[in-house]
Amino acid sequence: MKTARALLALPGLAALAWGVVLFAEYAFPVRPDVVGTVGWIVGGPLINDGVVAPLTAVLGIVLARVLPHPWRVPVVTGTVLTGVLLILAFPLLWRPYGTPPMPGLHDGDPALGLALTLAAVWLAVLLTALVRRVVPPITRADPPITRDAPSITRDAPPDTRTDRPGT
Repeated sequence: MKTARALLALPGLAALAWGVVLFAEYAFPVRPDVVGTVGWIVGGPLINDGVVAPLTAVLGIVLARVLPHPWRVPVVTGTVLTGVLLILAFPLLWRPYGTPPMPGLHDGDPALGLALTLAAVWLAVLLTALVRRVVPPITRADPPITRDAPSITRDAPPDTRTDRPGT
């Protein structure tokens, strides 16, 4: 098992080393744009791990305790997806061309795209919660219904059949 883990870790470590080499080629000699890049590379994870992730976790815990059962999982999932979408949209909302230009990326309005995506997420949350309310969950109290299974009487203990199987 240790050999398999080491073999799986080697490509990741090689990619990490290659990324360090490429960043070193970009960063030296130090220029003003390098300082901004280092700010994004260091600040992004710090803001995410120090602010966004804890707020999302606290909000998820509070919602899980406050909401009724059929609404818990969909609403917490929608909250986490909203946090992820906001993180992804932040560079484009922060400034008009916050990412390197790619064909078709800057043709639309990022705020409108974010709003439509969030509307789709929360519509799915609403529909999922309503379906969970209307359709009762499958329980294991009753045996599965099959065509060849003999009927089970309610007076008999569970898993007791009136006829032997195969008769």
